[in-house]
Amino acid sequence: MNRQEKNVPVAAGELSESPPEAVEAIAPGWCPLGWDVAWQRCSRPAHNHVKASGTLPEAGGELIAQGEDLGVWAAAQRQGWERLKPAQQWLLQTTLGLEPAPAEEKPARPNREDKWRLNTAAARQFHTRESHLTVPRKHVERMDIDCEAVDIKLGTWLDNTRRRANKPTPQRRNDLDMRW
Repeated sequence: MNRQEKNVPVAAGELSESPPEAVEAIAPGWCPLGWDVAWQRCSRPAHNHVKASGTLPEAGGELIAQGEDLGVWAAAQRQGWERLKPAQQWLLQTTLGLEPAPAEEKPARPNREDKWRLNTAAARQFHTRESHLTVPRKHVERMDIDCEAVDIKLGTWLDNTRRRANKPTPQRRNDLDMRW
């Protein structure tokens, strides 16, 4: 039975069972259950921009609306299409004209070995510069990889690796043959 069949009035400050028209007027498509708030925070300015201008930028840094980089957000939606809910995909296609990124556009995800090599290179860089590996947990090591700056969360990685010191393979233990 719903509230009307029971003749129970809506309490002061309580929303009715159907979406209130005022909320729909302010934020059409707002979904309080199951959608990330950050997603909704970006989708609204993206929708407004498309409604006013026609398209979203393809790259980051071209359009900032309400403090959000809509190019970065749109690219992330296209790249992570399979992680979106069907309703989000539908909204992106119908209201914003976005489509999933083709497989050849998606960046290759680094495997565990690649991540290990990158993190150990960051540890070596830090060790060479500082002559120790007493790294604060929040330390981020900046590395230059293929002429691009990459931030490595070295402190977190070292802390986690030390906690699992009995688990690395002998080769990985040799990789870490620096004074801890």
